[in-house]
Amino acid sequence: MIKLIADKIGVPMVKGDATKFSETGYVGGDVEDLVRDLVREADNDIKLAQYGIIYIDEIDKIASSRNLVGPDVSRTGVQRALLKPMEETDIDLRVPHDPISMLEEIERYRKTGKRKKHYINTKNILFIMSGAFNDLAEIIKKRMVDQGIGFGAAIRSRSDSIEYLKHVKPEDLIKYGFESEFIGRLPVISVFEKLTEDDLFAILKNPNNPIILSKKLDFKAYNIAVKFDDGALREIARLAYKDGTGARGLTSVIEKILIKLEKRLPSTGIKKVPVTEEVVKDPESALKKILSVSNRSWREKTYEKLAQQEKESIKQYVTHHSAMLTEKYGIELTPSRIDLIAEIYGSGTSDVAAVIKKIKNYRDQIKNMEAYFHKTHALNIILDQDCIDLIILRMNSSPTALGEFYKELTSKFEYGFKLIRDRTGQTTFVITKEGLENPQQFLDDLVKESYVKDDPS
Repeated sequence: MIKLIADKIGVPMVKGDATKFSETGYVGGDVEDLVRDLVREADNDIKLAQYGIIYIDEIDKIASSRNLVGPDVSRTGVQRALLKPMEETDIDLRVPHDPISMLEEIERYRKTGKRKKHYINTKNILFIMSGAFNDLAEIIKKRMVDQGIGFGAAIRSRSDSIEYLKHVKPEDLIKYGFESEFIGRLPVISVFEKLTEDDLFAILKNPNNPIILSKKLDFKAYNIAVKFDDGALREIARLAYKDGTGARGLTSVIEKILIKLEKRLPSTGIKKVPVTEEVVKDPESALKKILSVSNRSWREKTYEKLAQQEKESIKQYVTHHSAMLTEKYGIELTPSRIDLIAEIYGSGTSDVAAVIKKIKNYRDQIKNMEAYFHKTHALNIILDQDCIDLIILRMNSSPTALGEFYKELTSKFEYGFKLIRDRTGQTTFVITKEGLENPQQFLDDLVKESYVKDDPS
């Protein structure tokens, strides 16, 4: 989520794990390395990096132990090491223990006789921390009971815990094991709600979600195409919700369900597999049904039905987000172009963004071919959008499709176009989708039309 926010506002972002860092002087990563990583993420643009985001996960793991007698040096040390970067300080971008950095500095000094300072100020860097904070709810509950606020019942479920977490205060985090100076530098505290079953289903239905796409990719490695129906996705969401592990649980649920199919199907010659609710509920029985020769017709019809449903779903998604996608990728999303996106999405394992980028790349290649044809034959051809989309669809299926179309241009279209040019002086020709599908009829009509123009009587 934070990565999406960073991409949206156009700033660099790096992620760190609090458990991997240590106070300067102890064995472990230096927290200042995160700031240096941020500069590298910004392609060494210090001005841009100064407004970047540093996200540190597992921050609850550096809270000092409440059961420990005496100071917890390593954990509180990391907290103290974070204080200055979180407030404002200048971080030296040269790493003292990096031999390459030292050699570069020596070479620079040898040439110029001066030391060049490389610093970044952390005043405007946004630090975001996150963690599970187990047992924090108990601390909040005790405070609220002591203050007579209520909520005196024992915490029996995750939902109870979230209700208490909504009332968190800095004093609770200090009791949890954080230094007061550290908490004072985190003015905004947010509590994430537990994902519902509907939330998990929405994640699976999103065409850009990597969970389903990666599983499709796993099967594609064996030249097997898989499609999921809504019933299967809904049941997967239900099982993941029951496990209580949130969105992370979706991957493990899918792996457990499809592992039998993934092991057995590659040796069967089956190339299309529908993943239905039946597959999710009883993978073993569903596998037998899929393998049965008598069920071949059912398997193929079900797969095609799910493939069509997926295309319609992609069309709806692209149509709904057309304004955003057009602005972001600079591509006109006509009905035929949306159909093309859905078709290419359904034939592969890429997300919508990757499909649109692929289409843009193919379109640019086609435009370059138009320019080359004009330069070579002194004829200006313009392919209308439906024609371009048809060529793109062919290019997606065959890497030689554009070369084959160019040969078709020179062998079939060129002679007819030159005949019309010599007769009428016309040098610009628009090729339609119908012309591409039936070039002979298209050229015959153009030639006849040129004779009519030449002799209107």
